Amino acid sequence: MFVLVEMTDTVRIPPWQFERKLNESIAEELNKKLANKVVYNVGLCICLYDITKLEDSYIFPGDGASHTKVHFRYVVFHPFLDEILVGEIKSCSQDGVHVSIGFFDDIVIPPESLQQPAKFDEAEQVWVWEYETEEGAHDLYMDIGEEIRFRVVDETFVDTSPTGPSSAEASTSNTTEEVQKKEAPYTLVGSISEPGLGLLSWWTNS
Repeated sequence: MFVLVEMTDTVRIPPWQFERKLNESIAEELNKKLANKVVYNVGLCICLYDITKLEDSYIFPGDGASHTKVHFRYVVFHPFLDEILVGEIKSCSQDGVHVSIGFFDDIVIPPESLQQPAKFDEAEQVWVWEYETEEGAHDLYMDIGEEIRFRVVDETFVDTSPTGPSSAEASTSNTTEEVQKKEAPYTLVGSISEPGLGLLSWWTNS
């Protein structure tokens, strides 16, 4: 679920921080820049693990700050495909079941990846597994707040960095940019369509 990623960046330290140790100032600046941010095709950055190398610092004309090229390792949330995670149902919609694991909310289990047969209860706004038994079908509701075990089957990264407007497509670009702003930069797609997956209460004895 968590991986160490080697990164390189040039860190700017303002003059009023020169009295501090360089490593402390660099660590603080790196966490300000990366913590709780999604790096494209890397994952959700959590915190700095360590600094592996500091290159020479430079002060450029017109800028009193120091600029240091830093090699470091960062703790990143990036589950591998087929990994089993446990989260909490945040909401349900026609698009599927939306799951949160506390610090990360952009997880969706699409309808085709639910335990089958499944239906969406419009009145309750929850998904229901129509579990077949010898006595007939029993409706098992996926209520909000319930703990759910799921398998990571796919991931999607969206480049949310700003792009310059094009004069030729001024009218259409505005609408497309608005749609892109609403998209999550990093989304996990889950599945519970196998025995043992789904609500924890389904598989544990009361």
